Amino acid sequence: MFELPLFPLNTVLFPGTPIHLHIFEERYKRMVEMCLREHKPFGVILIRHGQEALGPLAEPHAVGCSANILQVQRLEQGRMNIIAVGQERFRVLSLDSQTFPYLVGSVEEIPLVGADAAGLARQTEQLRDQVERFLRLMNKTSSSQFDVSQLPDNPTELAYVASAVLQISALEKQTILEQPDTGALVDHVRMVYRRELALLRVMSVHGERDSGAAFSLN
Repeated sequence: MFELPLFPLNTVLFPGTPIHLHIFEERYKRMVEMCLREHKPFGVILIRHGQEALGPLAEPHAVGCSANILQVQRLEQGRMNIIAVGQERFRVLSLDSQTFPYLVGSVEEIPLVGADAAGLARQTEQLRDQVERFLRLMNKTSSSQFDVSQLPDNPTELAYVASAVLQISALEKQTILEQPDTGALVDHVRMVYRRELALLRVMSVHGERDSGAAFSLN
């Protein structure tokens, strides 16, 4: 168990994936400065109740992802643009909203339990095929371009990267983050991709028929 400053957001961060944040509130300026000074991570955690900014501290979900700051762009009035990358999943055991102007959680890391190697290899191959097909469709219908050759081979890393690029609700991404083991994680993401691929194909055809132009998900 250890203490971790928390940043409740309306987004879900996955291990190994980046997050770009604009820091403008005084409480989070202080938090980021502390993390930079002491070379410590902070925790990104989805809001359950409350506002992301300019209000009382929000109530977060119980599971989040720690983030290490990689890059800082300092702006006027102490504001910052930062890039951080997800590290490890954690579970909040208790919250402290009194000591600092931001939330601090007593947390424990949640390692993913392993899975049957042969079964996981098959699942991972199927997921990779789904993700490649999805990204190729996205490249045809969106201004964003994804390099499918850069997809990781590791099952966990692939599942998290695949989840990060999906345009699904934050609550659904939270469900992915909370999967208990690698097999369940990969299988759940495969299920989501099966649905999203079907939806994307329908939307692409619909867009072409209606407008004669490329369809954009944005």
